[in-house]
Amino acid sequence: MVLELLEVVQFKSPDTVLKSSQAVSSAKYGFLAEDILTNPATSEKGGFYYYSERGDRLIDLAAFRDKLWQKYNLFNPQHSSFNTEVELNEIRDTIQQLLRWGWKYNKNLEEQAAQLHMLTGWSQIVEVSASSKISSLPNRSEILFQLLDASLGASGSPDCSLKMALILTQVGVTCMAKLRDERFLCPSGLNSDTVTCLDIMMTKQLSNGACHSILFKLILAILRNESSEALRRRQYALLLSYIQYCQHMLDPDLPTTVMQLLTMDEQENDDLDLEKIVKDQTEMAHANFSIIRKEAQSLLDLIIKDATHGSESGKTISLYVLDALICIDHEKFFLSQLQSRGFLRSCLMNINNFSQDGGLSLESMQRVCTLEAELALLLRISHKYGKSGAQLLFSMGAYEHISACKALNMQLKGSYRRMDGKFGRELSVDVDKQRMIIAPILRLVFSLTSLVDASEFFEVKNKIVREVIEFVRSHQLLFDQILREDLSDADDLTMEQINLVVGILTKIWPYEETDEYGFVQGLFVMMRFLFSREPDSFITKQSMHFQEEQRKAEMSASRLCFSLSSYLCFLVTKKFLRLPVSDGRMDYRTSAGQQQPTLNLLGFLLNSLTTALERATEDRYLLLSKIQDINELSRQEVDEIINMCVPKGCISSSENIQKRRYVAMLEMCQIVGDRNQLMTLLLLLAENVMNIILVHFQDSSFECGTKPYSKDDLNLLCGKLISALERLELLSEDKTGHDLKVFRRLASSLKEISIQKSPV
Repeated sequence: MVLELLEVVQFKSPDTVLKSSQAVSSAKYGFLAEDILTNPATSEKGGFYYYSERGDRLIDLAAFRDKLWQKYNLFNPQHSSFNTEVELNEIRDTIQQLLRWGWKYNKNLEEQAAQLHMLTGWSQIVEVSASSKISSLPNRSEILFQLLDASLGASGSPDCSLKMALILTQVGVTCMAKLRDERFLCPSGLNSDTVTCLDIMMTKQLSNGACHSILFKLILAILRNESSEALRRRQYALLLSYIQYCQHMLDPDLPTTVMQLLTMDEQENDDLDLEKIVKDQTEMAHANFSIIRKEAQSLLDLIIKDATHGSESGKTISLYVLDALICIDHEKFFLSQLQSRGFLRSCLMNINNFSQDGGLSLESMQRVCTLEAELALLLRISHKYGKSGAQLLFSMGAYEHISACKALNMQLKGSYRRMDGKFGRELSVDVDKQRMIIAPILRLVFSLTSLVDASEFFEVKNKIVREVIEFVRSHQLLFDQILREDLSDADDLTMEQINLVVGILTKIWPYEETDEYGFVQGLFVMMRFLFSREPDSFITKQSMHFQEEQRKAEMSASRLCFSLSSYLCFLVTKKFLRLPVSDGRMDYRTSAGQQQPTLNLLGFLLNSLTTALERATEDRYLLLSKIQDINELSRQEVDEIINMCVPKGCISSSENIQKRRYVAMLEMCQIVGDRNQLMTLLLLLAENVMNIILVHFQDSSFECGTKPYSKDDLNLLCGKLISALERLELLSEDKTGHDLKVFRRLASSLKEISIQKSPV
């Protein structure tokens, strides 16, 4: 019914021209009509226009006729009385021709306005229904697809006016958003009270053919002849939503081996084969890329034009569209296109020349958003294309341009407020320099440090290292300020910035011979603080404690310790640093050399890591068991999982058990992925610690007896190590999901030497 109404609304409306038609313009006195209809003094309400009951501005034909006669008399006063009947007939014919055009103008305008009013009403019905009413209908995804497909087809039609295209595209945005919700939020099409892991991947997604129909029609709509930035912004939003919808349902943090384990008992027929699902997703991704590539030249012309010359909001969304296109690039096609068109260099120049008045005006805020989007695009290039992308940006002088960005020195934090004239309410936007400028710049700088290769340590003329070091020197105060943040009370953003700064410094500072800025001391102090923390820093004591904030804190602490341990391992193996066994309590007033971490501290850290690995292993094993037995769990058990995993208010208590099981399983799969990431980090971190201690024990020149009781300290260290290493050897490959052969071999070697050095 709704689609039939759309066909009715789409009647072809004749073109409406604001000025007189070409025939009238070429008439002898046509210019008089143009002057009357365009003169501001006579064209407003009360002049030669009137408004219909619906609000359409129409020409008053009687007043128009009288004014034409008057205008002619003023133009030719000497001919106020017509000398010949021929001349009189000529004037009369011209006026009649203009009046016929005016009648046609009114008729066309009313038809077009009626069409717009009908389409507006239709769109409001569709959007309200899609947002709140459609959830009760079966085959929701198919209904939404048909609405979206029809709206896109109509908006790309040559007969569709610009105003109609705006309305139709907004309907498309709503339908696409609802389709995305259908896929990611609510299970549909499940006819039993049971739910399986494959339901996560099998339900709710449109067929590949339907998805490609949407993309094809959307591209045609974007490339329509009559367009505007306002329309393209909506179309870009729809394209971004579509690309997100097509993303792989398999969590990238959840290894395929885990998914195979979870779905092993569910693959009773070929239609539910995990490999087939992965293959379909891959085919969809490649087909999306192929469809876009066919029209890539015209499409990029438009997007780059908007990203370069559009309004600030137009620039921002265009940059995010380019970001999304890079995400689906399988051939480095878009990288070469952006490079050959000079767009990447333009982005770097914009970052270099960024100007900001430091205020919180709307224009200033929009410029900051554009800068954030440019940095995000460059970061995507570095991540997507690996070292080749980073090398390209580096060759364009990325570090120099980023270092020159005035936004780094800008004081900007507060809330921008303005009145929304449409709704008469005050809008507030938080402007945070740390989140919108500092963090994105540090992410990009850190990503580009992937070009630093440890094998080039002895190459003095390492240009990459020199440029990163120069960047750090130019922004010493920023790095120093972040290093001095209180780790015990840091929020997510602060922890991310600390991780980025430490990651940058630990990658390039070993190449710096001097420490005039005190960064080495700062890193050593941070090591002593973090390495001495209890196991709870890495994973909570409470099993099955899954709150997202806790998981983020565990990952941040582990990532930070891994960066620091990698730096320390580099100093020990490449620069022959030797650590004391113990130096007593740390004194912040002593020199950096005296504040080095000790082997006893590393022994304590290894013990904490062992405990954390044991807890993470048990958590993972318990999670997998609960996922596989999800249909056997009682409602109370399912609710306990939801309460631990899902923020309050995200799922109603009235939802049926089927949906609650689905949500619980989806969240547990996410947590298994997090636990896998965490265990990978913990294993690498433990490996670094063991290697550092092993190098010391194997070094014949290493002296342990330079201080009183140092032998006792060594005995104490070896005792702790032996206990932790025996526990590490017992880690199960089945429970951890990792190959531990090399890890166990390292633990066994260190245990043997520790036994030799411990008292008989």
